[in-house]
Amino acid sequence: MAAKTAIGSPEPDDSSSRRKASGKKRRNGEGHIRQRKDGRYEAQIFVTTTEGTRKRVSVYGKDWDECHDQVTKLKDQERRGLPAITTTMTVGEYMRYWLYEIAEPSIRRTTFTTYEGAVRLHIIPGLGKRKLKALQAAHIRTWLGGLRKVCQCCAQGKDAARAATRNGKAQCCAKAKPECCKAYLSSSSIRHLLRVMRAALQDAVDEDLLARNVARLVQLTVTDGHKVRAFTAEEARRLLTAAREHRLYALWAVALAVGLRRGESLGLSWDDVDLVNQRLTVRQALHRVDRQLKLEDVKTEGSNATIPLPTPLVRVLQAHRKRQLEERFEAGKAWRESGLVFTTKLGGPIEPRNVNRMFGVLCTKAKVRQVRVHDLRHSCATLLFTMGVEAATVQRILRHSSITVTTGTYVEVIERVQRDALDTMGTFFDAD
Repeated sequence: MAAKTAIGSPEPDDSSSRRKASGKKRRNGEGHIRQRKDGRYEAQIFVTTTEGTRKRVSVYGKDWDECHDQVTKLKDQERRGLPAITTTMTVGEYMRYWLYEIAEPSIRRTTFTTYEGAVRLHIIPGLGKRKLKALQAAHIRTWLGGLRKVCQCCAQGKDAARAATRNGKAQCCAKAKPECCKAYLSSSSIRHLLRVMRAALQDAVDEDLLARNVARLVQLTVTDGHKVRAFTAEEARRLLTAAREHRLYALWAVALAVGLRRGESLGLSWDDVDLVNQRLTVRQALHRVDRQLKLEDVKTEGSNATIPLPTPLVRVLQAHRKRQLEERFEAGKAWRESGLVFTTKLGGPIEPRNVNRMFGVLCTKAKVRQVRVHDLRHSCATLLFTMGVEAATVQRILRHSSITVTTGTYVEVIERVQRDALDTMGTFFDAD
């Protein structure tokens, strides 16, 4: 007699028949696969989340085999120690996991600090509640566009968190009637946020946690009109004249002449300065990290490069070396040997924030615009372009990763130099 089949019960498909025929028992944790009313197959399985806890999740497939493949993929991730990105995982949950489990062990501490700020202050507040698997390029594009229009002082309550300024007067959003100070993010800050998103999502793709990196589909074309602030040749002369008797005169001269960054100047070692062959090599930078001053290797191979020194700058460094030896003699046993070119009067590393304060006083004395120490680097590039130096040479001196970075950063300067050159050419066509 033929076997009876209950009315309404589906015939077993080939895949389930194969599984049953094999006689293999489902292992613990493999997940139970069942067919849903909509025809799809579903399996429930326990996985490890980014928080380190165990959670039961569901995976789906159009047939038994596809659903089983999803289960196998999750189990493989478990064996590799990777958290499972489920349909319920948010961008915020993944970014916290990525920041501390993937990024922190593999990048410099200073880089991690900037990543942490980007994630905590901007990415999680803006995108944190979205489902990671549902994140689209349009979401990132809209988020970045919105950030351009929001005062970050107001959004983060920076002034509201301060009781008052030194003179006792509240400012911006701390006032009884808040007044926006218009502290908008610059184009470089927006680009940095996109770079962080691209890096985080690319790691998810590389570990087979996501199918594609949607952040790479976002292209930034709108700028906020941010301009490079640089000294003119006259301002540079006035600054160096005012700094002539300053014990760190050589620091300002090096930053202006060869475009060293603040941390690179403060981390410069005498072992990396060759006064005989007139060159220096940038190998390390001094930063304050976790409340401590630390010397770290420069961030890229391009940054780690040898730079020729002009003869006048060599003489400045020779005089600085002589002065430092005199200070060492006067300090006696109190001297802290660090091997650094620029030190305190007792030989220790200089606090970067003190350099900012000294530079502000120096700008006031020289009666020039108040700019950042980093703007001496921009001034170096601007003066080089004004003197007709080619972009490729400027790139090598500043140690940019590519010539695109150089021309993109100083596009207005380059256009002005080109315009002046064409104006000179135009004099040939003037009527008698």
